[in-house]
Amino acid sequence: MTKVVFTDYSFDSLDIETGILQSLGCEIVACKRITAPGELARLVADADHVITQFAPVNAEVIAAMRNTKVIARYGVGVDNIDLEAARAKGIPVCNVPDYCMDEVADHTIALLLATTRQVVGHCNRVRSAQWGLAVPLAAMKALCDLTVGVVGYGRIGREVVRRLKAFKCRVVVYDPAVPAIAIKEAGCKPAAFAEVLEQSDVITLHCPSTAQTRRMIRGETIARMKRGTILINVARGDLVDSASLLDALQRGHLGAAGLDVFNPEPIARDDPLLKMDNVILTPHVASVSEKAVHKLRRTVAEIVVRSIRGESMPNVVNGVL
Repeated sequence: MTKVVFTDYSFDSLDIETGILQSLGCEIVACKRITAPGELARLVADADHVITQFAPVNAEVIAAMRNTKVIARYGVGVDNIDLEAARAKGIPVCNVPDYCMDEVADHTIALLLATTRQVVGHCNRVRSAQWGLAVPLAAMKALCDLTVGVVGYGRIGREVVRRLKAFKCRVVVYDPAVPAIAIKEAGCKPAAFAEVLEQSDVITLHCPSTAQTRRMIRGETIARMKRGTILINVARGDLVDSASLLDALQRGHLGAAGLDVFNPEPIARDDPLLKMDNVILTPHVASVSEKAVHKLRRTVAEIVVRSIRGESMPNVVNGVL
């Protein structure tokens, strides 16, 4: 019997996945919450297929896999998986790159509008039986007057740009993997990272967590930004150095932040960001809608089905074909 192991999952149940996999006679072993690497290693040791969400599938865990044919990840990013260790063992790692593009792009715009129009502050003011502006006049901004810097021009970055153009703002884009002509054709200005830092009134991050991008927003890069710049991050928490972010917000060098991701997650209960009026926080839910979650879960299960049938693997991110 084929054994499918779920290292962790955040859904109420696995009814969608089991409905697909049990019809093929699969044995399903599922762990609801993340476990320590040693426990994970024992869990996946005899798994034929592994499905993971947030659990740290590191080199130790992968080394324990004796029979694994594929590792499928619930999501776009794969930074919780040691891709090189999986490649060395000949195990393809697959993600779901296209399940939540509209949701994340919409959430980006929601945070951008909330920080430029001070939505939360004014809501709180009205609820406390007060009227009028909750912030200094200069904090109320119109997007048509702003330059928005988009860092990362992949599927989600492109959707964000499509939405931004409707607000008539100037858009500059940094993505070294995308030809400048493709950015120009979208009506945007291709720019070096330094130019994005220096020219933007708002910077929004849409790149994966890699050795090159981790802590790309830190003290020295924040120092190059205009005073009052707004930072939006719906990508990965470790793109931003947490201490530098807090310091810049406290000093007023950063005017505001809209954050859906943190490092670590969940955000600590005593984190000073929780008490800052110029920071809007959401709990890593930018990708969420009923439609998107259903597609995510179904796609991951279908990746395993293709593996069981010996078919080619879709969305392989570590070069194992």
